[in-house]
Amino acid sequence: MAPVAANRFAEQLGKPLRRAQTEILQINVGKLCNQTCGHCHVNAGPGRKEIMTRATVDRVVDWLAQTDIPKVDITGGAPEIIPDFRYLVERVKALKRHVMDRCNLTIFFEPGHEDLPDFLARHEIEVIASLPCYTAGNVDAQRGDGVFDKSIRALQWLNRLGYGTRLPLNLVYNPLGAKLPGPQAELEADYKAELQAHFGIVFHRLYTITNMPIARFAAWLRHNGEYDHYMDLLIANFNPSSVDGLMCRNTLSIGWRGEVYDCDFNQMLDLQWQDGRPLFLWDINPASIADRAIITGDHCFGCTAGAGSSCGGAILKTPCPSP
Repeated sequence: MAPVAANRFAEQLGKPLRRAQTEILQINVGKLCNQTCGHCHVNAGPGRKEIMTRATVDRVVDWLAQTDIPKVDITGGAPEIIPDFRYLVERVKALKRHVMDRCNLTIFFEPGHEDLPDFLARHEIEVIASLPCYTAGNVDAQRGDGVFDKSIRALQWLNRLGYGTRLPLNLVYNPLGAKLPGPQAELEADYKAELQAHFGIVFHRLYTITNMPIARFAAWLRHNGEYDHYMDLLIANFNPSSVDGLMCRNTLSIGWRGEVYDCDFNQMLDLQWQDGRPLFLWDINPASIADRAIITGDHCFGCTAGAGSSCGGAILKTPCPSP
């Protein structure tokens, strides 16, 4: 039998990491996407078949209705690409919960999705849009040829509908390559200046998110001989001050079949909650979630390096200096 690899993150913490009160239900509706990004931790793409069915949507929303969880974060893949995306949004909004859509922007130009911006605006959905840089070369290198131009047109479209002013529009930055994000506040200022000056685009916040050493990005790192170097970088920049703000403490992650995880990254590593058997959301008593031990691994250094990283961007305003 092969030896079990050490969990260096757990050793670094020295005590179990535990959940706090759940404030966000993050629903990953599947791996189908109209793009194939090099940094994608989901291995999403046009050929994937895994999507959430309407029956699962109903079970998830019925469970949510029993709780007072105020926010629902819908992700994928391209979450809007599944047939029941609009149905899911409408059911959750009927519960008067805040809904976030993690959007790749280019989905607006796919056949059958031309009405999507209007749908999002009509239901006052917060849009969290991927834009890894404000220059065409970097975006197209990470996400595919022509993506930058479509993304700019999509952001201008959203601006015309009131996003960036009346409606919440936030952008996501991922570094290109095996490095940590730069300071979030500085990057946000640069993004706002460049996008306003060149394209007339406005938005609210920029979220810097560290690329996780799993799935497609891990394969890229290994192919380029950089996996060990990147892990060393994450570990060397471990910031204990970021631990309290980790998204796994206040976010419950749900897979496309309804299975439960501590975070979307654990989901992609199949680190599913267990109780003698795999647990699905409808197996869980909402009152029993707080203080549950969180499943961790070496990949967790990706969320605790530098200023920290979460679905809401940097956890801290400034990172501690490297040792």
